[in-house]
Amino acid sequence: MSTDVIEGGRVAQPEDPVDPTEPGGRARLASVWAELRRVSGRSTGVIAGLVILCIYLAITEPIFATWGNITNVVAGNSVILVLAIGATFVILSGGIDLSTAAAGAAAGMVFGLLLEHGAGGLLAVLGTLAFGLLLGFVNGFLISYIKIPFLVVTLGTLSVFESFGLVVNGGKTINTFSLGGFSAVYKFTLNDVAGIPYLLIFDVILVVVAALVLRFTSLGRSIYAIGSNSEAARLNGINVARTTLLVYVIAGLCAGIGALVQVGRLTGASPNIDSTLLLTVIAAVLIGGTAYTGGEGGVGGTVLGVLFLGIIQNGLTLSDVSTFWRGTVNGVVLIVAVALGVARDRGWLRLPGGLRRG
Repeated sequence: MSTDVIEGGRVAQPEDPVDPTEPGGRARLASVWAELRRVSGRSTGVIAGLVILCIYLAITEPIFATWGNITNVVAGNSVILVLAIGATFVILSGGIDLSTAAAGAAAGMVFGLLLEHGAGGLLAVLGTLAFGLLLGFVNGFLISYIKIPFLVVTLGTLSVFESFGLVVNGGKTINTFSLGGFSAVYKFTLNDVAGIPYLLIFDVILVVVAALVLRFTSLGRSIYAIGSNSEAARLNGINVARTTLLVYVIAGLCAGIGALVQVGRLTGASPNIDSTLLLTVIAAVLIGGTAYTGGEGGVGGTVLGVLFLGIIQNGLTLSDVSTFWRGTVNGVVLIVAVALGVARDRGWLRLPGGLRRG
């Protein structure tokens, strides 16, 4: 059976068990090993940091390694993971979406309002996802077809989406706990099967689907090509405008999904945005090894980035360190991670075995 390693737009596919004693066997083993190292190269630092951090916390905070705490970390970072997956698609294409957190808050308010006005659970969920898609479409259309720079568009829509969330209900939070149709979403975010939270299962499925899209579809290959060199991608027949539009639509869909998870966990739709959410989402993507210039990285690294930041915050909580330090820690880790990536790409850091940018 073949084994696929998905990351960075390429795949390692060992075809059959390799016998080192056969002619060429050692060379095949070396080739497979080199590909595995290349695939994980951009995430090496966060993997090492994650392992060291987990070992330290397991020793100093006995509760850290308990299943209850692990599921708490998963639940507490599911919204970040969903938004970060959408952000990964955007950053891989060479763009950035500053409005993702505001879009999530606006979509959450739409979900609350739909429930409050008697919409059934299914209709409210579908309406929220459709609204997220619409917000992503607005961003993508303005960027890809009107040709407004992505920083200008997403900075502007950040303000618009945030204002929308405040205006639609007079700045008030909608208590969804007692509303009809909410119970299914609430149970989904709270319950488990055989001790495994539904949210964890959902997160795994979402990550796998995103990875498969990036690796095995023409859309995924187009995203990497555009992020590497948009003009070269255009000359090779890729519809850059359409692909860019789809990238932001995917980010909008993720904002809608994240809104459902957020409202489900908090049992309320709030127009207020966590001031550190956007930074955490972008930091998770970049810390995971996705190049800020686009074209390199993947959702596997993003998962590692989310876990790394989530475990840091969990460690601060277990150590009774003020949550006010959260933004400081995320910002410092982001700067260090990007600085190391720049140093590696410019050859200032020499990795073992001559590993280079893929």
